[in-house]
Amino acid sequence: MGESRQSYLVAAASAVSLLRDPAVAASWDKPSALVEFSVAGLAGHLAHQLVRVADVLPPNDQVQEPIPLIEHFTRSPWVQAGLDHESNLSIRRGGEASAAAGPAVLVERAQALLEMLGAALAAEPDERVVHLPWAGWSLRLDDLLLTRLVELVVHSDDLAASVGLETPELPTSVIDPVVELLARLAVHRHGATAVIRTLSRAERAPATISAF
Repeated sequence: MGESRQSYLVAAASAVSLLRDPAVAASWDKPSALVEFSVAGLAGHLAHQLVRVADVLPPNDQVQEPIPLIEHFTRSPWVQAGLDHESNLSIRRGGEASAAAGPAVLVERAQALLEMLGAALAAEPDERVVHLPWAGWSLRLDDLLLTRLVELVVHSDDLAASVGLETPELPTSVIDPVVELLARLAVHRHGATAVIRTLSRAERAPATISAF
C-alpha cells in the first residue's frame, strides 16, 4: 500500500480513538472550539472523513479526467466563504446529521468503516481516479486521501481542544504531507513573499497566511 494511503489510515485510526474518548461523549451537547459547531456536530464531521472515502470507492461511470489538487481547493466554495454561506451551513448540518444517533453509534460506524477501508484501499490501483459527487469533479484517489488527511488532522485538534484533551500525537508520515499542503495553499492564496516573511521575519509578517 502506498504511503499516502497508509498515512490516511493512521490518521483515521487516531480520529476514531479520539471519538471513543469518554470526554467527547461527556461534552456531546456543548459548543465546540469552532464557531457554530457543537461538539456532536464536530465529531460527526470528523467521522465523516471516513464516509467520504468509502462513498467514492465503488465504480462510477461519472469519473472524469482528474483535476489538480490545488484546483480542487480553489473550486471549493467553502474555502473562502463566510460561516453563513450555504457550503458551510451544509457542512455543519452534515456533521450534526452524522452524530444524530449519539456518540456510541458514531464510534461504532466509524470503526466499521476504518476496518473496511484498510482492506479496500490496499486493493485499489495506484492511479485510481474517483468522482466526487458532492463537488462535481474527479480527483486521483491519493489526492482525495490527502484532502481527507488534512481534515482528519485539523479537526482532531479542534475536537481535542473542544473537550479538554491534548491534541493526538501523530507520526511525521501524517504531519509532513499536511504541513506541505497547507503551505502550498497558503502560498497560492497569499503569495510566496507573505509566507516566507511569516516564517522568517516576524517584524514584516502579514496579519495572516491562513490556507483557508
